[in-house]
Amino acid sequence: MRDTFNKMMGRTRFVVCRLFLHLAGSDVAPILGVLNSTAREAIDAEGDLKVLGEGLVEICETLLRYDESWLSAANEGDVFWDEGEAGDYVNDLFSDCAERYGADFDFDADLNQPFAIPVTRNVIVMITVAYEGEVPDLETDLSNIPALKDALKALINLHYKDQLRAIQIHFSPAQLGDELTNDQLLQYYPELIPL
Repeated sequence: MRDTFNKMMGRTRFVVCRLFLHLAGSDVAPILGVLNSTAREAIDAEGDLKVLGEGLVEICETLLRYDESWLSAANEGDVFWDEGEAGDYVNDLFSDCAERYGADFDFDADLNQPFAIPVTRNVIVMITVAYEGEVPDLETDLSNIPALKDALKALINLHYKDQLRAIQIHFSPAQLGDELTNDQLLQYYPELIPL
């Protein structure tokens, strides 16, 4: 009812959603390379939404290629008719993601370390976006593989339709050599649902 009234009044509908994806297995470590290079580009772009969107597309395409490694997922979000309230929610989700284990990007990583480092078998990717309009593929339960694939494709389309208003990507572990254990997954990402 509220949605219908606000649409009739010509108000803009803002959606903020966050998607968690847990990948597991011996071949998931290369995803960290894509995540770290995209993070560096985003930092260099100083918040340019077009560059952030291109990074989001690259990450979504990479995740879609690794669909056999998907183990669990979760999503949440809300609809707003006030841009300021939507922005506040984006900031709240950013703070929550940043406080989780290993979700910080390490700018001082020593890239010249020898390759005798442990390879993680778990990677968590947290994608938070704000957009204008309605996207049913993102505004639904994403705890199954077909729905999750549709959601990642919807994120790509939002970039190309210029509907994105905010993009945040967090991931854990933050760099190659760090490890995210099964116990840490349970402790820091309790909302995950097996796929």
